[in-house]
Amino acid sequence: MAFTGKATYSAGVDLPELAEDVSDLVGIVSPYETPLLDALGDPLRAATSTHHEWLEDELLPNKDVINDTTITSPESETQFDVAHGDRFQVGDQIQAEGSRELMLVTAVAGNTLTVTREYGGSVAEALANGQAINILGNAALEGGDRPTPRFTNRVRKGNYTQIFTAAVEVSGSDVAARQLGVRDEMDYQKQLRLRELVRDLENTAINGTMPSSNAQGSGTVRRTMRGILDHLSTNVFAPGDAGFPTGSDLDEAKLNWALRRIWESSSGSVDLIVVGGAQKRRINAFIGTTRAYGPQDTAYRDGVGLYESDFGVCRVVLTRWVPQDVVLLLDSSRVRVLPLAGRSFHFKPLASGGDYECGQLIGEYTLELKNEAAHGIIQSLSTT
Repeated sequence: MAFTGKATYSAGVDLPELAEDVSDLVGIVSPYETPLLDALGDPLRAATSTHHEWLEDELLPNKDVINDTTITSPESETQFDVAHGDRFQVGDQIQAEGSRELMLVTAVAGNTLTVTREYGGSVAEALANGQAINILGNAALEGGDRPTPRFTNRVRKGNYTQIFTAAVEVSGSDVAARQLGVRDEMDYQKQLRLRELVRDLENTAINGTMPSSNAQGSGTVRRTMRGILDHLSTNVFAPGDAGFPTGSDLDEAKLNWALRRIWESSSGSVDLIVVGGAQKRRINAFIGTTRAYGPQDTAYRDGVGLYESDFGVCRVVLTRWVPQDVVLLLDSSRVRVLPLAGRSFHFKPLASGGDYECGQLIGEYTLELKNEAAHGIIQSLSTT
């Protein structure tokens, strides 16, 4: 080619001798991380039915509450009603919460207890309606007959599987054409759709719910699974609850109060604190007043990834899909996201009806959350 003396800035970018300068990388900014699924890990087994079930049991309760508004002599009353009389037996030593006085149960009639006050020389203290009663244990008579058998019933709990699917379709020309940043357009579209489906799986595992009727699904009713938030009902805490520390900003007092309540009522071991961005910043602030740096330190660290309390060592997991006013407290050994056998995410090629290639990404999953009383939630927290 003859010398022209032209420069690129004067020639423009449309000259045929200039090659296009396009990076061979495709940038994606959409969030697709699944921190909770990563923390839970792969399940050891798959579900084998669209209605996945598991068994739960519990020990006989050793706690109840006084349910009697007619107590007239709180420090000498020998008869009072409780909420569940069948939890008590003659010979039980009992103690009101917050009191050092011991009492001995001498008769049980329905929900009415007859007791000996100041048992063993303990000092009488006032009883009140709504006060918790702890059962220390039963004292049997030597040579006595066996007590009436008492037992709990195993309970079947379950959840339904939900189908996650996305279509992929690429024209024959697009398959054949050379693409910038993409070697195989069909493969590239599969990767994008799969990222979306896994993202949606985590979001549903946290926030999903079942239809109010016909939960098994039909040709007109879509089958959806219950998420973690929808399962939890026992340990649900919020500002304004009795005993809950004052204020709506998350702090150590509130977090430890919730962890203690779960520890007191179950054998669950909370090891995951799952939060959104607002509450993660609150947890980071726990160390704000005690942070110190030496002259040689050049890095400023402002993150808490592990929270160790008297009630467990908890990994702090940040995910976009937890509501911003919520803190989830989970025992990860009792939570699993399971695929239906043979239905983990996969690509199913479909017959083409023309000049294109098509298929379907599909997966079917459910959430197994055992013993919901082993987990907890703090909600209605400030997000500012």
